[in-house]
Amino acid sequence: MIQNTRIQKLNDRDRRVDGGYVLYWMQEAQRPHGNAALETAIRGANKYGLPVVVCYGLMDGYPEANSRHYAFMLEGLRDCAEGFRDRGIAFSVRHGMPGDVALALSDQAAAVICDRSYFPAQVGWRKKLAEKATCPVVQVETETVVPVDVASDKSEYAARTIRPKIHRVWDEYLVPLDETDPDVSADHLKFESDIDVEDTHAALETLDLDRSVKPVRRFRGGQREARRRLNTFVNETLDGYANGRNEPSAGQTSFLSPYLHFGHISPVEMALAARNADTGSGNDSGSFIEELIVRRELAINYVAFEPRFDEYQALPDWARKTLEDHAVDEREYVYDRETLETCATHDPHWNDAMREMVHTGFLHNYMRMYWAKKILEWSITPEAAFDTALALNNKYFLDGRDPNSYANVAWCFGLHDRAWTERPVFGKIRYMNANGLNRKFDMAAYSEFVDALVEAEAV
Repeated sequence: MIQNTRIQKLNDRDRRVDGGYVLYWMQEAQRPHGNAALETAIRGANKYGLPVVVCYGLMDGYPEANSRHYAFMLEGLRDCAEGFRDRGIAFSVRHGMPGDVALALSDQAAAVICDRSYFPAQVGWRKKLAEKATCPVVQVETETVVPVDVASDKSEYAARTIRPKIHRVWDEYLVPLDETDPDVSADHLKFESDIDVEDTHAALETLDLDRSVKPVRRFRGGQREARRRLNTFVNETLDGYANGRNEPSAGQTSFLSPYLHFGHISPVEMALAARNADTGSGNDSGSFIEELIVRRELAINYVAFEPRFDEYQALPDWARKTLEDHAVDEREYVYDRETLETCATHDPHWNDAMREMVHTGFLHNYMRMYWAKKILEWSITPEAAFDTALALNNKYFLDGRDPNSYANVAWCFGLHDRAWTERPVFGKIRYMNANGLNRKFDMAAYSEFVDALVEAEAV
């Protein structure tokens, strides 16, 4: 089922009657299955007796992306190539600006289907395509359970304000997507690709990009790997999740955030798998679904409705005021970005977190909070801390540059939170310290866990 509220016409063009195919411009939802935009394209193509063509525009030097991100993405595109081929769908990966690639291929299309993004630059790409294309351009929202505009028409204050709005309607959207195969194969169409994603290493070498951060062994991109991890999580990890998810060394997490970021798996598929699992309690599945839907879609809401989502000035007034009141407080330690990146602070727990992040592209959620809170404590100003935390987040995490990245970093500075007990440096911002980690968790086990991860990456 594809709900009408997921679908939006971006222009008023009529279908090109002499169009040779229906084009799906794939950008956010990089997967050959569980993809409502692709399914919309297939159903439209079958209605008019046409084949389906999928295009992907691969640009050099996407802002803040590096070889770590590109390698993971290319592994996902390789999965797509195989999946589309098996379904009789043509797939063209072309070197260039994504919107320009889609526009070029729209010339012979009966209609264009695209998935939805929430970032201003990508929204602009879709607007430009809709204005210049001579055929209909239809956008389908694929990366949320509840469409953003259905959940709310404004930037929400906190999880508690968006939660009831999502809960009220989510049953309408928590339904499986019935897939249709194309009636007309695209095997006869000759759509060349500038980049061969079947050879991900060679494809990576052709691109002009930041190579300062290396790809990782810990994660392999693609829908098949995403579904394998989801299956492992539901059958082996979900039981006890509600109580065990905060333990940094336990591994009691889905490890699926990188796959969500690149659209390698549908959030609807993930939520249904957790809801229908035979393992775990209601609290276990409920805790996971709360994070997957309410918390994640609160972050998307923030990016969609707050134009300054990546700026310190977008923090709530009370948060900026309390941080300003304590900006001149004495800091026991002050570290520059180079010291942080080399994991050379006085705090062994923070250094372990940074090592996991630098070497593997991932970090446990609780340690992410601690990591950002300490940057606030050790920076010369709160503004500098915000910029440093966001820059390092986006540089090293495979799931960086995501709505969750911007909302979660900002949360550590007061976004979507409330005022707490006032203290030096932090003011009324929620505080975390090493004593709390030691009291709650086995931090020696976490250090050993990180040692093993770093060693595995060095092989």
